[in-house]
Amino acid sequence: MLEIQSQLRSRAAENSVIGPDTNITRDLGLDSLAIMDFIFDLEDSFDISIPMERIAEVQTLADLTKAIEILQKEAS
Repeated sequence: MLEIQSQLRSRAAENSVIGPDTNITRDLGLDSLAIMDFIFDLEDSFDISIPMERIAEVQTLADLTKAIEILQKEAS
């Protein structure tokens, strides 16, 4: 989760609080382009491919962390 938080921190407003329950779009105000850039960076960092249907299911940082953990296990 720390790697994900770090990547979010670089995209969010300075005063944004980022925790497990942070809603990535609503709380951080990221637009669709910023979210896609973020997803591409995560794919590179974790050496995974995140399908669009998985992205649609993700709302919070905790959701994203769990989705990445599942994708990593599936890739092993």
